[in-house]
Amino acid sequence: MQNATTIGKVYITGAGPGDPQLLTLRARTVIELADVILYDNLVNQEILDWSRPDAIKISVGKLPYCSVITQETIHQWMLDHALEGRQVVRLKGGDPLIFGRGAEEAAFLQENGVSFEIIPGVTSSLAAAAYAGIPLTHRENAQMVLLATGHTKRGTNKGLDFDWDQLAAFKGTIVFYMGVKHLEQIAESLVKAGKADGTPAAVVENGSLPHQRVITGNLSDIAALSKAAAVTTPALLLVGEVVKYHQQLNWFAAVQSIHQQAIA
Repeated sequence: MQNATTIGKVYITGAGPGDPQLLTLRARTVIELADVILYDNLVNQEILDWSRPDAIKISVGKLPYCSVITQETIHQWMLDHALEGRQVVRLKGGDPLIFGRGAEEAAFLQENGVSFEIIPGVTSSLAAAAYAGIPLTHRENAQMVLLATGHTKRGTNKGLDFDWDQLAAFKGTIVFYMGVKHLEQIAESLVKAGKADGTPAAVVENGSLPHQRVITGNLSDIAALSKAAAVTTPALLLVGEVVKYHQQLNWFAAVQSIHQQAIA
C-alpha cells in the first residue's frame, strides 16, 4: 500500500473489547492492508496476527496511571508515517470515540492535513454486559444508559468531577469505564448523594475473554467484594436494577467451562 509520492492515510480503528470475533469486517480489512499499526495495550494479539508479515507493528499502549508513551508522541508517529506515504492503522481497544481519545487524534491529523477514517468498534460496555448476561436496557427496569469514566485526565487534580446528585437520581443503568481504582469512592459517593445502598452493582473484569470474571453485589458491598476477589484492570462497573438478570442470563459461563476443560 505504500506510495512515497503521496501522503498516507490514518485509520483510527476500534479493535473491540477483546474477543477477536467481535472485530468489524472493515477493521479487519484495514489491518490486513496496513503498512504500519500503532496499537494499544489491550489489543488482542490474535488481531495483530492478521496483519501483513512486513507490516510495522508498534506498541503505544498505556497502562492505567502509568503512561510510558505520551499522547503527543503517538500523534507525531501517526503524522510521520503518514507523511512518508504509509497507510497507518491506529488500533485502539473498544471504540475509538468512547473514552478512547480518537477525537483528539483525528483533530491532530486534520490540523496537519492528513486524511483519516474512523472505524467504530464494539465498546467494552456493550460486550462486557452482553457476556455477563446483563442487559443494559430492559423494558421493566431501564430505559436509559449513562456511560461515565472513572479515570481522570493525567495531570489534573479534580478527582472524579461528577454531579453525584444527578448520577444518583438517574433511573437507568450507569456504566463506569476504568473505575477500578476509584470503585469505593464511586459507590460511596452515589449512596451519599441519595442512591439506595441496595442498588445492584456488578464489576466485569476482562469482558468477552475466556478468563472473564463477574463480581455481583450492591453499592454497599461491591467495593469490598471486588477487593476480596483481587479485581484488576480492565474492568467495568455496572450499576442498576438490570444487574439482577446476571444469574438468569449468564450464558457465557458455559462457554468458559468448556474452554477450561479443553486446556486442563
